[in-house]
Amino acid sequence: MKKKTDLKRRHFLTAATTIIGGGGIVVASVPFISYMLPSARARNAGAPIVADFSKLKPGQQMTLQWRKKPIWILRRTEKNLADLKEASLRKKLTDPDSGVSSQQPEYAVNEFRSINPEYLVTIALCTHLGCIPTYRPDVGPADLGMDWVGGYFCPCHGSKFDFSGRVFRGSPAPTNLVIPPYHFLSETVVEIGGEKEATNA
Repeated sequence: MKKKTDLKRRHFLTAATTIIGGGGIVVASVPFISYMLPSARARNAGAPIVADFSKLKPGQQMTLQWRKKPIWILRRTEKNLADLKEASLRKKLTDPDSGVSSQQPEYAVNEFRSINPEYLVTIALCTHLGCIPTYRPDVGPADLGMDWVGGYFCPCHGSKFDFSGRVFRGSPAPTNLVIPPYHFLSETVVEIGGEKEATNA
């Protein structure tokens, strides 16, 4: 009887020691594992972001942050899309065909500078000195002229951009607004900064 009791006790002590020792190894490993993982700062600096813009109505836009830069997602109206095709507008633009390749990925080299014409995804920084332009959807305002059909206006030095982010001639900004790398995960969800190849919505 005594031997059986001793064996039971020995098994119990062995199991308890194993569990406690295993727990100790896990606790001791946490600092090393966390050291190997990227910090929150590193993730924020370069990690892709995912945005659901299903609640945007035509003419509305939302602002996000990616790599410490503001990003706009604009849902353009049918009138916006029609205006962007007008030959009269193209004549006023510095780079209507998006010829400066560094300003956008290949899939955004078109008059809408986007994958899906309805949505503009752009970095919201003026290419002059990095100010944030204002959203000016109003038509023919006194300060921008009767031929203004809507777009972005930089209050710092007066640069003007259309709703494709294309810069107007005579603006201090030398190039169009920059289009970040992005792709659609669904019709109304986009990942900005991901390495996956762009797909149509």
